[in-house]
Amino acid sequence: MNLQGLIVCRNLLDAEIFDGAADEFDVAAKLTERAERLGLSGNLYRAYMIYLLAHEPNLISTTIEMRGGIIGESLREVFKHDVEILLPILRGELWSDLKILNIYKPTVTNSDEAFNELLRQLENLTTAADIADAFIAHYKNFGYGDIATYRAFRWDNGLVGVRHFETIRLDDLIGYAHQKELLTGNTTAFVDGKPANNVLLVGARGTGKSSGVKALVNEYYSQGLRLVQITKPQLKFLPEIMEALRRFMSKRFIIFLDDLSFEESEAEYKYLKSAIEGGVESRPENVLIYATSNRRHLIRETWRDRSEEHDELYRDDSTNETISLSDRFGLIIHYYSPTQAEYLEIIRSMLKRRGIELDAEELRIEGLRWEMSHSGRNGRTAQQFVNYYLGQR
Repeated sequence: MNLQGLIVCRNLLDAEIFDGAADEFDVAAKLTERAERLGLSGNLYRAYMIYLLAHEPNLISTTIEMRGGIIGESLREVFKHDVEILLPILRGELWSDLKILNIYKPTVTNSDEAFNELLRQLENLTTAADIADAFIAHYKNFGYGDIATYRAFRWDNGLVGVRHFETIRLDDLIGYAHQKELLTGNTTAFVDGKPANNVLLVGARGTGKSSGVKALVNEYYSQGLRLVQITKPQLKFLPEIMEALRRFMSKRFIIFLDDLSFEESEAEYKYLKSAIEGGVESRPENVLIYATSNRRHLIRETWRDRSEEHDELYRDDSTNETISLSDRFGLIIHYYSPTQAEYLEIIRSMLKRRGIELDAEELRIEGLRWEMSHSGRNGRTAQQFVNYYLGQR
């Protein structure tokens, strides 16, 4: 093969494994190392080439991201030209003299959902046109590199994938049906490219506000939804973060602020106000902000703030400043502490999923005893009781 003929995938020229002049055993060593590190199996020449095309940026994948899933017909044809050159590898026709590398089984297989789906799509394809279209569809649905691999990210002078993200789903959250309906309705509209609101989830602790947001990402991952969690001190980087997310217009991002509240002396909330609405640069259309808080107005108020003796000349201006941040969230979802009956139903449902059904009276006695010795009646307390009960069996 002459990889020098590649046009939009010329980054593959840096992959020394496909250099015909490379030593056979050096190539075998590198392929084996990558197979173990990346969880690649089968024909390792083919598996590693697919991995590179799926993860390393090229003109096709970056254009699709920047243009919201659109590429020109000419660029598509150039990509097919490159795939034609790579066909012997992509069809598994390049073999190693070391037979084990043609049927390799790694210690731990790759668990990347997007990559494994791409492998399945390519399994029975043989023409350059079909294989090229499969990669293009992959870039549109999942993206490339870390954006395709990870569901959630944190910010550290750039997006950093969260390797061990919670696998919680919406069905795992018991109760709060109305709140889940509001949350999924807004998120579905956002993923579908329709108008949607920034969301504030507010209310009692332990009621599943944070878990609800995390579950959304697992539900809508294959539709292009990703989560970026930032901390309060990082609010000053919001313009930089949004500019980074603007490069991935075929994806939808929730910027997640967990357990958010401010003291009046903290100025970070002004960065958030500006980012949501009112800044010189508009918020990207592929970004929404979801926040959870125990405070309805986010900024701490005191009775002194409402007093007629307040030393600010225009008292209403101070009050408006305090509540203006939460008002910028178009959708505010309230979570209340469950009633006793709801609390016991949460426990019953959790235990039932583990195949355990307690007598109603035993459930009531044990559940309420646990509540009285812990932090009150909520979903978190119910989960802690279930963990304790299962651990003692």
